[in-house]
Amino acid sequence: MNIQFDGKVAIVTGAAHGFGRAISLAFAARGASVWACDVIEGELAETRQLCREAGGKCEIEVVNVRDRAAVFALVERALATEGAAHILVNNAGGVQGQVGKPLEEVTEEDWDSIVEVNTRAAFFFSQAVAPVMKAQEYGRIVNISSGAGLGPSLTGIQAYAAAKAGQINLTRQLAQELGKWKITVNNIAPGFVLSNPTSIRQFESYGHEGQKALIERFALKRLGTAEDIAHGVLFFASDYANWITGQVLSIDGGR
Repeated sequence: MNIQFDGKVAIVTGAAHGFGRAISLAFAARGASVWACDVIEGELAETRQLCREAGGKCEIEVVNVRDRAAVFALVERALATEGAAHILVNNAGGVQGQVGKPLEEVTEEDWDSIVEVNTRAAFFFSQAVAPVMKAQEYGRIVNISSGAGLGPSLTGIQAYAAAKAGQINLTRQLAQELGKWKITVNNIAPGFVLSNPTSIRQFESYGHEGQKALIERFALKRLGTAEDIAHGVLFFASDYANWITGQVLSIDGGR
């Protein structure tokens, strides 16, 4: 299966490291013009450099995905430069530095910060690209959720489980709404991957025996990689997935 994206414009959120960096690099290496955003400027610049070293095109913008005006401004800049937007990957998310704690101790700020970056941001970006994708009668939106959106979260964070589940159903709703314009909307639910400082700290907290027990739960007996997730995104964004929409693909090593 030879997947190429020559002439396509891809917007990737949360691209400073982990999944977002791997996804940006995968698109750039296959001919896409990538617009990558994050709030971590230094690592975002490293993503751009890696994309360019792979022979690809990558522009970066520091964007707070909670800010609707900033989201729309990024999309407008991409359109002004490229004249099109073919692919959107809503990857920004995470637990915002939080750890699991009892329900009654969760503050309104705790809840809102996680829902905003994991669910509301995906809605804002989808809103921003919808008009141009409709006009093109072509678009690929891929949302990155989590196994936490399909069942209880290993993090123990209530807002994270709720936000990812909400993002999954947003995927299904948008797929129904946008399908008439040949826009597909799909979702990838990653399993446990050491893709960022938070997941690394979580894994280290389990200790040797806990780490071993976690890995034994996977049919493939290994942790995933950011590249494993990126490959799923490439498929959903490709012409091989022309008649697939509203779906959730678990990339989790077989739980």
